[in-house]
Amino acid sequence: MNGIELDYRVWLERIQNPDFGWQLLVLALAGIGAWLVHRAIYVSLSRTPEGQAERRLHEFTRKSLRRMLFPLSMLVGVFVGRAILDSIDYPVAVLDIAVPLLLSLAAIRLLVYLLRKSFTPGPAVKAWESLVSTSIWILVALHLLGWLPYVLQAMDEFAFSLGSTRISLLAVVKLVLLIALLWVIAFWLSALIERRMTSAAHVSPGLRVGVAKVSKVVLLTLALLIALDAVGIDLTALTVFGGALGVGIGFGLQRIASNFISGFIVLFDRSIKPGDVISVGDKFGWVQELRARYIVVRDRDGVETLIPNETLITTEVINWSYSDRDVRIKIPVSISYGDDPEQAMAIMLEAAHASPRIKDDPAPVCRLLAFGDNGILLELRVWILDPENGVNGVRSEVNLDIWRRFKAAGITIPFPQRDVYIKSGPGN
Repeated sequence: MNGIELDYRVWLERIQNPDFGWQLLVLALAGIGAWLVHRAIYVSLSRTPEGQAERRLHEFTRKSLRRMLFPLSMLVGVFVGRAILDSIDYPVAVLDIAVPLLLSLAAIRLLVYLLRKSFTPGPAVKAWESLVSTSIWILVALHLLGWLPYVLQAMDEFAFSLGSTRISLLAVVKLVLLIALLWVIAFWLSALIERRMTSAAHVSPGLRVGVAKVSKVVLLTLALLIALDAVGIDLTALTVFGGALGVGIGFGLQRIASNFISGFIVLFDRSIKPGDVISVGDKFGWVQELRARYIVVRDRDGVETLIPNETLITTEVINWSYSDRDVRIKIPVSISYGDDPEQAMAIMLEAAHASPRIKDDPAPVCRLLAFGDNGILLELRVWILDPENGVNGVRSEVNLDIWRRFKAAGITIPFPQRDVYIKSGPGN
């Protein structure tokens, strides 16, 4: 009789013992009580304070308690039930095992959550948190129950041969866990590098993003190769896989690979940087983020558009802040022929100098462009320093000021009109 069969019989005898029902009842009542306590406290913490720092601390505390509150509350209930059963000489073997399981569950969930805070927030990180927490807790539970060696032995016996290589379920699980562990370390290191680059004021924004993304790719690739080598997989066999992957990229993944490579081109030629104001087609806004496959452009309405990196390489892109942030705006204005153009041009310059967004150097200028069909065509040319705040707002502000000043000075803005002369015919 092997060890796992012996443990199975021991647990079967415990389950068949009437005293097991009382321990099960204690666990059920402790679980219900923990759920009620968790719900009451979590709801009471849902109110958000006013200050930004207070909100962050409150959110961190609330999410930390959410992961620990249920197992710790259930642990208190188990302690109370264990004390009652022990006082009347009832067996408490199951409750003795439940105590370290609940403690380890609370500790693991809190530890993994703290590790998660080191990474950039995202749905993938949140999913990995649940997977890693559950996997670690299952290993701890098997170890506390004494079943871990037998489970590992059974997983190692479930194997098949691929040529001269023996592949077991245990080896596959080890590979997955090792890749997960090394990738967590790689993500943490890449996040650390990204934060360091972000805080480096002397480094350009494009170079910061480029170094961060290259370091992430290198670290993840290195982690994968180390994991494969650690479980005994011959890395030379990956050359065949690499060739097949190249063919796949050439056909099915062509657009994805194109966007990925275009992203690195955009990063390293520094044609577009975070914070730049750009126009792509009918999209106007400032660059919020550079990603591996696309960039995020936010417009004045708060709408974020994801533009593929390939589009930035193959189509025309207007970068309003490529070399500097100065942008010139032209504001056309018409006046009637009965008005003084020099007076009107002086008033237009006064309106330009009154706007806080218009630069004094280079100074605003006004030009008389032409004598039109309905009036004299003037044009005000000004420079602004903040194109990310939009250009139409400046036009609207200056046009309104010009209209008010023209009205006060008695200068009229003409509108299209036609004079019709009726020619008399013969006999009239």
